[in-house]
Amino acid sequence: MVVLDILVVLDITAADEATALAVQSELEQWWATSGAATVRRTPGAPGVQIRVYSDLRRAGTQA
Repeated sequence: MVVLDILVVLDITAADEATALAVQSELEQWWATSGAATVRRTPGAPGVQIRVYSDLRRAGTQA
């Protein structure tokens, strides 16, 4: 039996804050995540970014 630690960092870029948070919410359905992300904006660049940490070994709220 092989046990893998599958921890990932997801940097998500979206057109707006609502879309970024919707993506985060969907990820929480499938895997355990770090929870509410801080929305970041880069001056002069379009869109927003969030960073989500996820443990793919643990089920999210949909399980």
